[in-house]
Amino acid sequence: MAKILVTGTSRGIGRAIFEALEGHEVVGHSSRGGTDGIAADLEEPGAAGRIWAQALERLGGRIDVLVNNAGIFEAAPIGEAEEAWRASWERTMRINLTAAAELSRLAVLHFREQGEGDTPQSTTLRGPRGGRIVNVSSRAAYRGDSPDHWHYAASKAGMVAMTKTIARGYADEGICAFAVCPGFTVTGMVDDYIASRGGGAFLADIPLGRPAGAGEVAETVRWLALDAPPSATGAVIDVNGASFVR
Repeated sequence: MAKILVTGTSRGIGRAIFEALEGHEVVGHSSRGGTDGIAADLEEPGAAGRIWAQALERLGGRIDVLVNNAGIFEAAPIGEAEEAWRASWERTMRINLTAAAELSRLAVLHFREQGEGDTPQSTTLRGPRGGRIVNVSSRAAYRGDSPDHWHYAASKAGMVAMTKTIARGYADEGICAFAVCPGFTVTGMVDDYIASRGGGAFLADIPLGRPAGAGEVAETVRWLALDAPPSATGAVIDVNGASFVR
């Protein structure tokens, strides 16, 4: 049974990931917390460290997998006041990328310290050591986003680059890193969501003919966290219905 920390589990993809990991010991996080989660605002300095420490305590001193899912998607039009535009940029980068980096750093240091413990074989490169990091990025990392979301695309591109750097830097220590790049994702009624995005015009951008379900993204994360072969470390998987391919 793996011990897993997942950020941003209050709804959407994060909630689906939490549920997909049923059968393992999972601690979730959200800005408001809850019965299964840790409450912390990732915009606040030191929040990542507090989340890690609390998760480590709840999981008995060991974490095998970190899933960085928490993020925001807020507009920052270039025409708004400079101070407001800068604040929006810094808030998005802080929550989407810096906090994920802080947690990933703590995870790598922890994985190094675990040594010859009883970590599940499926979560490591070389038997009972190391661990895994799965980062939920976005197709915007490669495709870019709207003119109001420079900062969002940049934060997600940074997450992909960070994932690949971790994978290359620590593979020989049993530490794997992966990323997932969803496009538009539906958590409720598909027809209602499509209508809200403009109907047929929206679907024309998705060769599959529909947006991805949160469960599809969650299943991809689950596989990377637990079952993907170690040689796949550094991989980035697109889950966007071929709306962007590389």
